[in-house]
Amino acid sequence: MATKPPAGDPVQDAPQVAPPKHAAAGLPAIGHTLRIAREQMGLARTARTLLKVNQKDGFDCPGCAWPEGEERHAAEFCENGAKAVAEEATLRRVTPEFFAAHPVSELAGRSGYWLGQQGRITQPVYLPEGADRYEAVSWERAFAIIAEELAALDSPDEALFYTSGRTSNEAAFLFQLFAREFGTNNLPDCSNMCHESSGSALTETIGIGKGSVLLEDLHRADLIIVAGQNPGTNHPRMLSALERAKASGAKIISVNPLPEAGMERFKNPQTPLGMLRGTPLNDLFLQIRIGGDQALFRLLNKLVIEAGAVDEEFVREHTHGYEEFAAAAKSADWEETLTATGLDRADIERALAMVVASERTIVCWAMGLTQHKHAVATIREVVNLLLLRGAIGRPGAGVCPVRGHSNVQGDRTMGIFERPAPAFLDALDREFEITSPRHHGYDVVRAIEALRDGRAKVLFAMGGNFVGATPDTEVTEAAVRRAALTVHVSTKLNRSHAVTGRRALILPTLGRSDRDVQASGRQFVTVEDSMGMVHASRGNLPPASPHLLSEPAIVARMARAVLGAASRTPWEEFERDYAAVRDRIARVVPGFEDFNARVARPGGFTLPHAPRDERRFPTKTGKANFTAAPVEYPRVPEGRLLLQTLRSHDQYNTTIYGLDDRYRGITGGRRVVLVHPADAAELGLADGAYTDLVSEWKDGVERRAPGFRVVHYPTARGCAAAYYPETNVLVPLDSTADVSNTPASKSVIVRFEPTPR
Repeated sequence: MATKPPAGDPVQDAPQVAPPKHAAAGLPAIGHTLRIAREQMGLARTARTLLKVNQKDGFDCPGCAWPEGEERHAAEFCENGAKAVAEEATLRRVTPEFFAAHPVSELAGRSGYWLGQQGRITQPVYLPEGADRYEAVSWERAFAIIAEELAALDSPDEALFYTSGRTSNEAAFLFQLFAREFGTNNLPDCSNMCHESSGSALTETIGIGKGSVLLEDLHRADLIIVAGQNPGTNHPRMLSALERAKASGAKIISVNPLPEAGMERFKNPQTPLGMLRGTPLNDLFLQIRIGGDQALFRLLNKLVIEAGAVDEEFVREHTHGYEEFAAAAKSADWEETLTATGLDRADIERALAMVVASERTIVCWAMGLTQHKHAVATIREVVNLLLLRGAIGRPGAGVCPVRGHSNVQGDRTMGIFERPAPAFLDALDREFEITSPRHHGYDVVRAIEALRDGRAKVLFAMGGNFVGATPDTEVTEAAVRRAALTVHVSTKLNRSHAVTGRRALILPTLGRSDRDVQASGRQFVTVEDSMGMVHASRGNLPPASPHLLSEPAIVARMARAVLGAASRTPWEEFERDYAAVRDRIARVVPGFEDFNARVARPGGFTLPHAPRDERRFPTKTGKANFTAAPVEYPRVPEGRLLLQTLRSHDQYNTTIYGLDDRYRGITGGRRVVLVHPADAAELGLADGAYTDLVSEWKDGVERRAPGFRVVHYPTARGCAAAYYPETNVLVPLDSTADVSNTPASKSVIVRFEPTPR
């Protein structure tokens, strides 16, 4: 049997810090990982479960969205993937007795780590108005409560339907269908906080808001630029693809304010030689100042033009706006770029030589590019570079935004979007004989504002940790507490369950690893990975409780309770057989034709991508668009640093697996702030000293994160870093990216106020 969860809540404000070693990434600390798995699942369950992760006849890892190749290893998972599966397949249980023993006021004082360690929620529970304890409730009563609150609204737009990235295609399609039949486009999702900037930039420039490369393209590339991304912690299986690219002769440039273990040396756990020797992945590390990426790529574009290295045929045949862009690029200034980036001229010239020498270039990026005020303009500049080189629609080349959660891209494909395309709504309306609203709904930031201002009264979250993931923690929590009802579909506890509306429900659901049996028999769901591959996911474990419902079943039963007999949608049929849902998806969503037959093939199928497949660009101009935004970068007042929020190695999104970050030499705690020794000396911050972090924003509101230990660390000068969600409190709700409205969590101006330990 698994061990019990921790009885107390570990101290998280007194971390131990060893000198940074940047230990080789990829080595999965097998003993440590298997110990955690055994503690959570037991020995037999560990073997039974982990060997099914990411297999063609198994279930998709509930962690990241990195794709699998045609050939799979027996252990097709990374260290954090194994931890994610272990926590989902745990034998620990959160029962109604647990809620009776732990009032909400107590849960609100617990850490996210402690909450997550308690185990799987076994029954739906309800928090009545004025109560301080959740109590068991029947599913029928739970859906009746939701129906009561939704019926009491003055407008459907007073309801918010949030979606996390782990929701399956089938559940996401039903969820957005219900919301639109109910009458709202208020479908905020986790994309709003991460790759919304990517989607905005790519839709404008190449006509589709997704990456243009497949896994095989990375293996064929001459040059891979990894910008604003830490694969070793956030997408560890990507390191294997980079290693294979290196073996085929590819060069790799890493652009990051922090040196990252995975890029410095990767020890591949799949091969004995890889474990023993390891592979240095970086050919060039550009330690850029936070927010300087647009300036870097703008100067590179100028230098490519001056070097006569433009693919003129591609530019002439397939692009629009080159002359205006080229004029802007030619004005790029070396001195300003060096100031914005903190880089040496020689390093930029080395990067240029590698770009010019490459026929097949891929640029990968993640949150380090997307969470700035000028994020969309930065990604457009990345696209400009690839267009100059004709590097889109060519094997081994293209754009590669690396998505985080396992089906976040699929959810958007299924219609989880507050600003849906008219063509999608037209197809949905024809198929279901409904009239979808055409006005735009709320994204995450606007949803929080609506709750704060009383314009939204019900928050229904399909998975995720809304309170823990969103910015401006104090503002967000106060806004959520104004709601009449909060509902969370969850497998485990998190912070959001302790920050509630006047009434609250927790609806426990099946996990990816759970067997799903409905009236027509055993079911499977589907997901879309970060590169547009759609495949099946089949859980193999007995559910954690007989009282759980699947996500599709929860949506279908809620829809029947809320919409009643007036709805002509066959909700009962959809719950009974997910194949019926896929048949409807096939008639509504382009690229999913003959869905059931195609997904039955081992490994699934690839969605069409016009720029990649045909060098066809479905933009307003009918071509790929060059753009020419003014260059921006953060200006930081004297005595302040620019803070980026980031993950530790022992977490995934807001889920904390442990209190260590062995790649950075940190153990036993999370309240640390990484500061360059020279900056620390100027600010009088000794290594090991304690400080409050105070963010400075134009609204003049003081946002404070208290009690962080200073760690002298080789960050870029003028920059600092600390873990989220602890530092989300420092991110102003109004500090967002232009166009995408994504929170600017990677560029927070902070001052330091030393405190006693």
